[in-house]
Amino acid sequence: MTEKLSEETRGPLLDPLMATGWALVDGRDAIHKSFEFDNFVEAFGWMTRVAIWAEKWDHHPEWSNVYKTVDVTLTTHDVGGLSALDAKLARKMDKLAGG
Repeated sequence: MTEKLSEETRGPLLDPLMATGWALVDGRDAIHKSFEFDNFVEAFGWMTRVAIWAEKWDHHPEWSNVYKTVDVTLTTHDVGGLSALDAKLARKMDKLAGG
């Protein structure tokens, strides 16, 4: 069972993500990042690759795509905030984006 990040685990899991452009969402226990690609096909291809991992891990992002930009928000609805799954998916998204 996934659980909400404790105060002790938040820093070690989230600080490295903040260094790559992720940010806390005001008013929510969630993180957000905008990914920009060269064109729509690259953005959509990245979303497809991420979707495979999200489905495998049964953890799905809140996201939207406009042309070459994908805005992503991650939180774990089942626990009412951030969990280790959010950090794991964020790291995978960064890696798939070439970061």
